[in-house]
Amino acid sequence: MTAHAWRNWSGLTTTAPTEVLHPTTTEDVVGAVQQARELGTTVKMPGTGHSFTGIAAPEGIMLDPSELSGLIEADAENLTATAYAGTPLHLLNSALAEAGLSLHNMGDIAEQTIAGATSTGTHGTGGVVASLSAQIAGLELVTGTGETIRATAEENPDVFAVARLGLGALGILTRITFKVEPLFTLEAHEFPMLWDEAIAEFDRMAEENHHAELYWFPHTDRILAKENNRILDEAQPVGRFRGWLDDELLSNTLFGVVNKIGNRRPGWIPKINNISGQMLSERTYSDVPHKVFTSSRSVVFREMEYAVPREVGLEALREVRKWIDSSGINISFPIEVRTTPADDIALSTSSGRESMYLAFHMNAQTDHTAYFAGVENILRGYDGRPHWGKLNTRTAADLEPAYPRWGEFQAVRDRLDPDRVFSNAYLRRVLGD
Repeated sequence: MTAHAWRNWSGLTTTAPTEVLHPTTTEDVVGAVQQARELGTTVKMPGTGHSFTGIAAPEGIMLDPSELSGLIEADAENLTATAYAGTPLHLLNSALAEAGLSLHNMGDIAEQTIAGATSTGTHGTGGVVASLSAQIAGLELVTGTGETIRATAEENPDVFAVARLGLGALGILTRITFKVEPLFTLEAHEFPMLWDEAIAEFDRMAEENHHAELYWFPHTDRILAKENNRILDEAQPVGRFRGWLDDELLSNTLFGVVNKIGNRRPGWIPKINNISGQMLSERTYSDVPHKVFTSSRSVVFREMEYAVPREVGLEALREVRKWIDSSGINISFPIEVRTTPADDIALSTSSGRESMYLAFHMNAQTDHTAYFAGVENILRGYDGRPHWGKLNTRTAADLEPAYPRWGEFQAVRDRLDPDRVFSNAYLRRVLGD
């Protein structure tokens, strides 16, 4: 480990950048790119390192984004908000709420920077749009030749079409403008279901609710269902004690203890999952959107997530369950099921098709490779696309057929970063040289 060692949140990727710089302006980023070109090295600006892959790993010059953070402008008339690319999502959400605004949709974790979250395709479930990338109205990035480009649907539309989800391969994002909405109240309804009922009802749930998702406990028939809907009533947040009990003690502290027990006694995991499933209870609460969509996660885990065409999603889930039941692998984390509408971003996992996302987790102290490999093999057969920031073994050769607009992305990449100033080991694997 050097003085400049960088490690991602999951602990699976560690690199030793040659230098760490702390830009405070777009001009500083331009200077760093020019320096990298002169030295014949690479430059990356990782966020919080929350990706499970090495997509943001810096191998040459590393830019610390902490000074490129904060809300720049909230335009309530035009319903847009612009922030520096290094802004953590939780800070953006709070700043927007103070301005009476909100993002339309978001995932369940808010620790990432907005550059990292959009560049990897972070998404929620349901809604008119699901991913943060699809909510981008404009962006500013510094290219591999040191040029600063602004892109919207009208200005540099070819760049906008691909750079909203650019994998960090097209440039270093410095500012992002989101489409936003007036602040609204979101009501969450969480309740237990059994497997057969949940599978039979999920299409209806997804159709009749603004946002719907399932958490299935492997080795059992037990599922936690969540439905989130906009309401006109005043917010009724979870009480302080109930919030601590459900979201901190049970979901984090006790869940961490249970995972430690499972690590020592893997054979107990099916029984533990069944007990956990029996403890699920119903609750309804409402609050500003980011307090409903997002939650804290203190138990370190590994994750793989795949998007499959919506129409085959439940069939794929059934096949995954059949494989798990016969695999002999004990899995302590629930499997998450979400849906998204199609979007128009070249390398989005929902590009051009409605999708179902199946997310698989494994405790950080447990070997995840056999589990993820078995599931990945199944989901490849359903034309699955792996989440760019989560674990996968795919390469450019077999990803290209999964994305009809692959050539469009690569053409812009060749133009914006001809010398591969922004490359690293992960990008060389999934995008090619």
